[in-house]
Amino acid sequence: MEILNGGRDNAIFKQGDHVFRPLNPWSPSVHKLLTFLHDNGFHACPEVIGIEGGQEILTFMDGDTSNYPLVGAIGTDAALMSAGALLCDFHDVSAQFLVSEPAQNLPWMLTPRPPFEVICHGDYAPYNVALDGERVVGVFDFDTAHPAPRLWDVAYAVYCWAPFKTNEYDKLGDINTQAKRAALFCEAYGLSAPEKAGLIDAMIERLHALIDFMMAEAKKGNAAFVENMKDGHHLCYLNDIAYLKTHREKIEAALT
Repeated sequence: MEILNGGRDNAIFKQGDHVFRPLNPWSPSVHKLLTFLHDNGFHACPEVIGIEGGQEILTFMDGDTSNYPLVGAIGTDAALMSAGALLCDFHDVSAQFLVSEPAQNLPWMLTPRPPFEVICHGDYAPYNVALDGERVVGVFDFDTAHPAPRLWDVAYAVYCWAPFKTNEYDKLGDINTQAKRAALFCEAYGLSAPEKAGLIDAMIERLHALIDFMMAEAKKGNAAFVENMKDGHHLCYLNDIAYLKTHREKIEAALT
């Protein structure tokens, strides 16, 4: 078996065309979602093969993978816009799943957030997509999926893809470049004018929610999040929130 780069604590493996991942309490919910997506024409995500012991078995998403810093194909406008379009396609089909009988009363890793419009991916970032050249052709790692408004998912995606990050390793260009990239993502997604007007506030709220989640998990003794807090990951998000507030006018101007 091959350990996949980025796999949590070296716990995600690839064997042939299959990926083996640890099962979680919310995995059955994710499996229902992935099955529904494939049954309803959205194939740009893993397919559920089965369960073996304490692991889920999924199909491997073919394509190139990347992480920060966004250099090469993943940092192009073409990749950015194809990512926005694919997220919209996913939301359109997940909205159908949301009102279907199998979707009712399911447990999710992240707390569902009304009004329920779609199933959010929850972490639609450059490190969770597959590329064919400069085109995003697939998305994986649905552990953070949960019901919420479209804008909740788009907000975090734009934050990750612009990216509005202050860490020297994670950032790309200056605020003007980032604001332009945010606008391109929103255009490709088809975000409405009212949604664009609420985007910055949604990004800030989403980051606060992420910090709250990290702190809560750390208090429960979750080793990964205890380590994240020690490393100051939450401080990076607080810095990014301040960055968004400082440059609100420039971002809003690019979005209109």
